Amino acid sequence: QYGIVLDAGSSHTAMFVYKWPADKENDTGVVSEHSMCDVEGPGISSYSSNLPAAGTSLVSCLNQALRDVPKEKQAGTPLYLGATAGMRLLHIANTQASDAVLSAVATTLKSYPFDFRGAKILSGEEEGVFGWVTANYLLENFIKRGWLGEWIQPQKKTLGAMDFGGASTQITFETKDTIEDPRNEVMLKLYGQAYKVYTHSFLCYGRDQVLKRLLSKLLQAQSYQPTIHHPCWPKGYNKTLSLSSVYDSPCTEKERSSLALNTTITVVGTGDGSLCALHVSKLFDFTTCSFSHCSFDGIFQPQVSGNFIAFSAFFYTVDFIRTVMRTPVHSPSDLKDAAMTICATSWSELLQKAPKLEKRLPDYCAVSVFVYLLTTKGYNFDNNSFPNIAFQKKAGETSIGWALGYMLNLTNMIPAEKPSSHKSMLYNYWVILILLFVVTTLTSLGTAVCLLRRSKSSTI
Repeated sequence: QYGIVLDAGSSHTAMFVYKWPADKENDTGVVSEHSMCDVEGPGISSYSSNLPAAGTSLVSCLNQALRDVPKEKQAGTPLYLGATAGMRLLHIANTQASDAVLSAVATTLKSYPFDFRGAKILSGEEEGVFGWVTANYLLENFIKRGWLGEWIQPQKKTLGAMDFGGASTQITFETKDTIEDPRNEVMLKLYGQAYKVYTHSFLCYGRDQVLKRLLSKLLQAQSYQPTIHHPCWPKGYNKTLSLSSVYDSPCTEKERSSLALNTTITVVGTGDGSLCALHVSKLFDFTTCSFSHCSFDGIFQPQVSGNFIAFSAFFYTVDFIRTVMRTPVHSPSDLKDAAMTICATSWSELLQKAPKLEKRLPDYCAVSVFVYLLTTKGYNFDNNSFPNIAFQKKAGETSIGWALGYMLNLTNMIPAEKPSSHKSMLYNYWVILILLFVVTTLTSLGTAVCLLRRSKSSTI
């Protein structure tokens, strides 16, 4: 069996083809990632003024899916498209435009021989919960198969999930604490087990939107001068940009000045880590809270507990620190020191270290500082809990993200009830057991015959 999910994110779209053995019953298939494809170009939300291009941008990856899924299986292969924070922002700005983009994309998807089951915008909470389901499913924290094919519920705690996309960031984890805001509580029943999960999605706190918001704050602070200084950009780096590139988002449009959007400003990097941290911290509101405790912006959050997996831009940021800056990240101070080191590194040095990452290089200082502030001051990870975060892209060979959890949910592959043990005993396992029984019996008979002959010969 196969399933296809298109993850239409704010900055780009990725297609995942999943596979599971066809001879298993609905509640006993173990799903893995068969292949994936990155769609060239930006996310579908950027095509609101060129609707035909929204659909045609997906064609190359959909053609790959035709090659990856056997022809005889294509008609029965469910195909889904889920759009996330980029489309949530477009929907806020212009509902008709977001509907038109989804419609254009659906037209293309319907033209393929798969079982197209809809294109929709996921809520931030859905994105968070499905990411949590994916991570825990892949790490066999809900249920696993024993060596005889029987289902076992491992007495393991679930893992918290932290996602950091282009336009939003999500935190989701199981908790025994009272969830004081019902909007953050999700009750799930998976394989007969009940889970009380806390989740929240922060729109405008994804990587790309954070960088726009930071630029907006710097422009305001320096009164929209023709040349402004950017403490998070490296020394030796400068760029001329138009105000339209900063204020083309609902995350920044309220801060827009009276200047024309085609006004250009030159931004010069100064590489000042302390000043960078000061400006990035102003993107959060750490003071307002009407609950017993909050993360930021007045949002309730219980105390983090247990192990966490941090993926998407969390992984890419920490991976840059580990591989390019050659610095381990085991504690909050490690992350802070690494961020300050990146900020103090000149543009020419950064280019020398990672020439292939030129496009994103100027932003690693700001993003590293943001990840440090988000995890420590925002989510309240400290010296004891921070080492419990694993920064990972995959679990085994499968990408971690919301897409697999979304498909498992829509195809009912994670039942509410626990699978019965007799259902899970596969035909192959019975064959192996019977063969083992036959071999053991024959070996025993052979041994008995040999012993009998020996005893007869010794008697003679």
